[in-house]
Amino acid sequence: MSLTRFHPQTDWTIPPTRDNDDVDDLVVTRSLTVRDADLQERFSRSSGPGGQGVNTADSRVELSYDVARAQGIGPRIRARLLERLDQRLVDGVLTIAASEHRTQLANRKAARERLVEILREAAAPPPPPRRPTRPTRGSKERRLAEKKRRGQTKQGRSGNWD
Repeated sequence: MSLTRFHPQTDWTIPPTRDNDDVDDLVVTRSLTVRDADLQERFSRSSGPGGQGVNTADSRVELSYDVARAQGIGPRIRARLLERLDQRLVDGVLTIAASEHRTQLANRKAARERLVEILREAAAPPPPPRRPTRPTRGSKERRLAEKKRRGQTKQGRSGNWD
């Protein structure tokens, strides 16, 4: 197989190029993109019920992403990912399995979508600290008035009609 293509209208050959080099890269956030080269996929047979192809089709996908050693992650985001995903990581590698679809292609897509979802959640900045507030005087008075009203309602149910 030749690495170059022949252009039919001219005498020269066109080197193989991809129209968009990052077409397979996963954009997680503005500052985090998972390169396709950093992903590893393993295929195996799915468990569970199936038809004729259940014993021959390797449709289950295990997608692995090495968070600890991946390139293109800033130190702050890497630390945040490692801290928030520490229960899911094995030696710094995040592994996601997808076998809910019948086809390998659909399972690959599902695994990649799940990876982006998990990384987006983990890479999100921490929420701003809560500023303690006090209830207003009006809200305190309304709460006490409602408590009195409920108490009177319950007292009326006691059955003392005299």
